[in-house]
Amino acid sequence: MEAQSQIKRRLSEPSALAEVRAVVARGNESRTGLARHLCERFGFYDARGQAQTAGCLKALGELSCAGHLELPAPRSQPRKGRPRRLSEPVPVAEGVPDEVGAVQDLELVVVESDTHLRLWNELMLGEHPCGAGPLVGAQLRYLIGSAHGWLGALGFSAAARALRDRDAWIGWDAEMRRARLHRVVSMSRFLLRPRGCKNLASHVLGVVLKRLAADFAARFGYRPYLVESFVDTTVFDGGCYRAANWVAVGETQGRGRQDRGHRRQAGVKAIYVYPLVAAVHARLGGRAPAPPARLPVGAGLDTPRWAEQEFAGAPLGDARLSRRLVASAACLAAQPGRAFTAVAKSDVAAIKGYYRLIDHADLNAVTLETILSPHQARTRQRMANESRVLCIADGTTLDYNGLAEAMGLGTTGRNQTGAEQRGIQMHTTLAVNGEGVPLGIVDVRTRTPDGEAAKRGRHTPLEQKKSVDWVQGLDSCRALAEQLPDTEITCVMDREADFFELFDRHREKPNVDLLIRAQYNRVLTAPAGQPAAKTKLFDRLRDSKVRGTLKLRIDRQSARPKRSKQQARAHRAARDATLALHYERIEFSPPSNLKDRAPLVLWVVLAREKQPPAGVKPLEWCLLTSRELRQADDAAQCLKDYALRWRIEDWHRVLKTGCRVEDLAHQRIERLERAIAINLVIAWRLMVMTLLGREVPELPAEVLFSDIEIRVLSAWAKTVNAKPPTSLGQAVILVARIGGYTNRNNDPPPGHELMWYGYQNLNLMCMGYELQNG
Repeated sequence: MEAQSQIKRRLSEPSALAEVRAVVARGNESRTGLARHLCERFGFYDARGQAQTAGCLKALGELSCAGHLELPAPRSQPRKGRPRRLSEPVPVAEGVPDEVGAVQDLELVVVESDTHLRLWNELMLGEHPCGAGPLVGAQLRYLIGSAHGWLGALGFSAAARALRDRDAWIGWDAEMRRARLHRVVSMSRFLLRPRGCKNLASHVLGVVLKRLAADFAARFGYRPYLVESFVDTTVFDGGCYRAANWVAVGETQGRGRQDRGHRRQAGVKAIYVYPLVAAVHARLGGRAPAPPARLPVGAGLDTPRWAEQEFAGAPLGDARLSRRLVASAACLAAQPGRAFTAVAKSDVAAIKGYYRLIDHADLNAVTLETILSPHQARTRQRMANESRVLCIADGTTLDYNGLAEAMGLGTTGRNQTGAEQRGIQMHTTLAVNGEGVPLGIVDVRTRTPDGEAAKRGRHTPLEQKKSVDWVQGLDSCRALAEQLPDTEITCVMDREADFFELFDRHREKPNVDLLIRAQYNRVLTAPAGQPAAKTKLFDRLRDSKVRGTLKLRIDRQSARPKRSKQQARAHRAARDATLALHYERIEFSPPSNLKDRAPLVLWVVLAREKQPPAGVKPLEWCLLTSRELRQADDAAQCLKDYALRWRIEDWHRVLKTGCRVEDLAHQRIERLERAIAINLVIAWRLMVMTLLGREVPELPAEVLFSDIEIRVLSAWAKTVNAKPPTSLGQAVILVARIGGYTNRNNDPPPGHELMWYGYQNLNLMCMGYELQNG
């Protein structure tokens, strides 16, 4: 039943109408008998092989009302039924814990018995603003049970007949919508009774979506491909949908299913969808959204209108706010790291406009996500222009311990005296091309831990762990991959992302590659036909044969004393290291709390330094990847790509050192996040312009260059009669000159190739400096 029966359309055909009129004229059939006859005659059967009598009766009634035929008089008048319900309200659940991981015996119960139907109706009639219905079409109901009592209920029914934004997202025309609409189901009711149980809503959504297709097929004989739901944003913000990886695709027109007079009394609601299958657009007969127009890296960023390119059209609920965002970003970027009042100086209108934006009362319209939305669209365009993109993910902590009165900050740690440190934990994903030039921000998530979060035990639900940020970042990259079919995307993550659930989520839709540094020396599954032996991952690779070598440039590292938030760091001289490459395909089983999952099969690369300098610990990297490694060059490419992971740490340093976001003094978390969002893009642009040798502001050279690099640049400047670098712009020009840039008055800005050649030579010069100076 890939295409549904279009009963009314078929019966409206002249030949079919003539046949129906002939059957009616014989006078031998009741309305129901006529419908049964027509189902048999025209093959109106559902996926279970049952006659679609009700659908045929409805179509006949509509044709009769339109004057196309005259039906026999009904033999009985239908009575309007009342929902069956309980004689008293459902008892309130007792002792519901504050977090979903502590809920006992949480389960979803399919409503099949009369008792459960009465219970479902009572919950909806008594506690849901829309009541119990009536629901239409194919329906499936669930109760949310626990040892504490009934926690809520869900109801699924037929999808909306037509939704402009949903249909545009799928790529439907009217013909295909009529044929495939049955493959979309609507989550028409979602009721949660406890209000203070953290992550319960997103957890329930995740559980029901995993079983919905199978339950639906068991009852109706076919599987849905897409689920839709609607959120009244005047009451709810849709956070649980986003946390469960639903996609917001637009808004309704406010009409509702029964609004035949276009009165729009239902109210405008946000439309969320969740694909239940891969390639959902194709499965529904639609067209995936067209790939974004291509935008070369760096294009438009060195013009006065760069802020308009990256911020214009932000969906802030008011076009004036969007224009103010553009003007404010352009103003801040001229002098990053300074307060807006110092940058705007005597422009009172600009200052008032900026603070109206930051202090805006609508917390759902002006958010970190809506501010970044235009920039992320431009990021997709820059990614579309590349054949290969690395999406690098990492977390960082923004310290606002000095804002003692700020509302909404979380506990990010404790200092040496045991006092709580307050701030924001931020998890970001940055896209870079194959040469390491940042293309833009893919994903940003913030959290404010309360200091009482559940311990990270194996049995703690993923939604309660910080680890969920890595999974949600992966989901963002997979969604991008669907829009960028010509771009190969690899998600690069450090050791914190080495956990089973992430790899398990990836194999559900492996349209991107994973490249993750291994943290755990896991026990591997024994190959088929061999006795089970507890072979460890690192041991197996170290004992395997060397399949190639790679020469890698190791940058120098300055010594650093112990600081309040940083460990001491030893001095490390720059050197060229020769690494032996080991790689093979491995398999390991799920952890004990996920025994129902299938074993994971991945490729692993181990790179070990063969002859390190005396007294130096040899380098050893172990990388897990979903890429297929057939030769040494494939393994070497994994190492080269992972070496670019430090781009995101450079970006975080520019954000903190160059843009000084930790000096922001706003007294509410939402205001801080809005200001951070603007500075995230400014820091990215500053980094891109520096790497490309373009226009940079007069920031200190220390923003992007280490102490040794500045000393080497200063010494080299004397040999070419240049001034030592006192600003970031001067340092960039000196690097370009090392690469061959002449820096004459009429010369254009240095090109990308000269900049990279200059950086490579600067590394060699720094190594020589360290050798000479110990």
